[in-house]
Amino acid sequence: MNRIKIQLPEQFSFSTQMQIRVTDLNYGGHVGNDTVLSILQEARQQFLQSRGYAELSVESFGLIMADAMIEYKKELNHKDCIEIAVVATDFDKLGFDIYYRITLLQNGEAVLAVRAKTGMMLFDYTTKKKVSLTENIIKQLS
Repeated sequence: MNRIKIQLPEQFSFSTQMQIRVTDLNYGGHVGNDTVLSILQEARQQFLQSRGYAELSVESFGLIMADAMIEYKKELNHKDCIEIAVVATDFDKLGFDIYYRITLLQNGEAVLAVRAKTGMMLFDYTTKKKVSLTENIIKQLS
């Protein structure tokens, strides 16, 4: 079986911490893939807010996810404390990538639990069309 391998950047420009809630668990008793995407979205929104933006408010436009990759390394369970590190990179005319590193904070150690990447595009939700990134957006998110 071929597995994806996500090469994380060396540096992350933002991080936040969360605790896994009972409602984050799936029928297997651990955090499911849908919840990981929700955790990434929360971390992404906090990252954007730290830069003066929000997912639906980036210089009069919004962001739309073009793709997502998730590489699971460790199971996450109820009441686990996690840290999500975030960085935006690989900017081009229409979009950029956001990388995420989720680590489990346990017994004074940080253990890698998830590597992830989302491809984000600037999007005009009124016209339903992609929009070009401005230099200011790239500067703010870099």
